[in-house]
Amino acid sequence: MESTLQNGTSAVREDFSEYVAHLQLHMALQARNLVPTLTQTNSDSREQLLHQTQAHFEKLVSRRSL
Repeated sequence: MESTLQNGTSAVREDFSEYVAHLQLHMALQARNLVPTLTQTNSDSREQLLHQTQAHFEKLVSRRSL
């Protein structure tokens, strides 16, 4: 019975981890739509900082272990 309980808990954790990963991906894709494009040659330093911050945050989130 204990083995069955552990298997059930493991399955719930795996499902939850998959859900969180999917949610993080969705949020990252949504956030990319909010970041201004930096294709302009005379980019504002605030735009560059925003882009760098967003990229850094996405990198940290993608490398975070659950």
